[in-house]
Amino acid sequence: MTHQTVVAFALLGVAGQAAAVALVGAGSLSYVGVTAPFRAIRKALWGYELWLGSFVAALATGGSLFFSDIAHYAPGELCWYERICMYPLAAVLLLLALANDHRAARYLLPLPIVGAGLAAYHVLVERGVVSQSKECILSAPGGCETKWIDELGFVTIPVLTLTAFALVLGLLLLAGVSE
Repeated sequence: MTHQTVVAFALLGVAGQAAAVALVGAGSLSYVGVTAPFRAIRKALWGYELWLGSFVAALATGGSLFFSDIAHYAPGELCWYERICMYPLAAVLLLLALANDHRAARYLLPLPIVGAGLAAYHVLVERGVVSQSKECILSAPGGCETKWIDELGFVTIPVLTLTAFALVLGLLLLAGVSE
């Protein structure tokens, strides 16, 4: 059962990565004057940005709890810092969606920005590009470079975390533009 759940999270992560690439690509094209893809995404998601962001954050929160409490993968120091950035997003984005308060979304931007930075750093540590700190080594078995999962050759827990933060960031930015 655990492996099937891990594969399901990996597939959701790949779908999230495709969505993040579409958002970034459309935003980049819009920046250089090709606005049709961005307008199409904006029109399709109009009014649902906060709901989708809340869903992504809740899924990431549930995933992290699954990995630590059900699969018994010990979270390291970087995982805890990433959780500090993700967990409040699930609750606050839901409250903003319920209130239909797109203006307040801009105040949440630091959380996915910092979280994405931590997750990107975690990916580099996990892949051995950056050496892990003593605190990482002491915080979990094998430290922060332990690959608890490795699906499809590239989907690891920090990659899933980075994907979730990128999606939430994109949706928050889109919510700010949608006013």
